[in-house]
Amino acid sequence: MATQTTTQPKVSPPPAGVAVRDEIAGGTEMEKVTGIGGFFFRAKDPKALGRWYQQHLGISLTPSSYADSVWQQDAGPTVFDPQPDTSDFFKGTDKVWMLNFRVRDLDKMAAQLRAARIAVEIDLQSYPNGRFASLQDPEGNPIQLWQPAKPPAQV
Repeated sequence: MATQTTTQPKVSPPPAGVAVRDEIAGGTEMEKVTGIGGFFFRAKDPKALGRWYQQHLGISLTPSSYADSVWQQDAGPTVFDPQPDTSDFFKGTDKVWMLNFRVRDLDKMAAQLRAARIAVEIDLQSYPNGRFASLQDPEGNPIQLWQPAKPPAQV
């Protein structure tokens, strides 16, 4: 019996801002998540690592009461990009995730971190979507800083 090989057609994602349609449900818009509501991960010393993120990156710790507010991030783009198992995108670490934080001024943030004796590697290349730098938290988790490119001036 011969096996059949079926090639799945390549489907391009819809352009940004275009609603995704659910063809099974008769063309109604698909319900989508609106953003990332939290990031939960294991740490050897959660309290110390939380303080490090608060002290060096300005991320508020989880409040102890529902009456207190949580860290609010600025509105902006968020990339969701699964990487292959063999990817070296995480700068040679064996970690399975990497955080990318948007920053207003990459050079100021890098100077602030370096003043605290935190190694920061700024990518010398500027990309169409902005500039990047890499560092690791005290437990070796990779972090990428991203200063988004400013939109072109309207004439």
